[in-house]
Amino acid sequence: MRAAPIVLLLLTAAVVGWMAPGLSTSTSTSDVTASQAAAEAAAGEARREAWLAGGSVLERAGDGHFYLDARVDGQSVHFLVDTGASIVALTAEDAHAAGLDWNEDDVRPIGRGASGTVYGVPVKLARIEVDGLSAEGVEAAILPEGLDVSLLGQSFLAKLPGVAIEGDRMLLGVAD
Repeated sequence: MRAAPIVLLLLTAAVVGWMAPGLSTSTSTSDVTASQAAAEAAAGEARREAWLAGGSVLERAGDGHFYLDARVDGQSVHFLVDTGASIVALTAEDAHAAGLDWNEDDVRPIGRGASGTVYGVPVKLARIEVDGLSAEGVEAAILPEGLDVSLLGQSFLAKLPGVAIEGDRMLLGVAD
């Protein structure tokens, strides 16, 4: 009696197919593969063009932001790229890793943020490097409290030949 459920299932599928021949409950694997391949090819081409032009391409992360790893005075630092930040802002941990020292007496008001006065230690970074792009004498601040990730702001970004966002990609160092 096991054949009865299978026959009923096949009969139901045939009736649905006859009543709604254009109905599809799944996307064709070849359609998905072709669109994924096209997107990957476009991303690869954008990265190749940026690299040839001496730039870098960042892909948007799942949280909507762009992240990168850079060298700050020779040490690796993970950044959120923040085009709205006036300067580079380093977490206390990243500043220590980059060899920057300070004490509590150095902390002072350095600006205003969404939640009020921002306290930090103004510093000048000798060099920041990202994928062959570099800038020297970059204004920055160490923020001992309040940052989860260091911010790559305009004091670095403005020294690049160009910064552009195209869909889910950010192009650094590529002039228009």
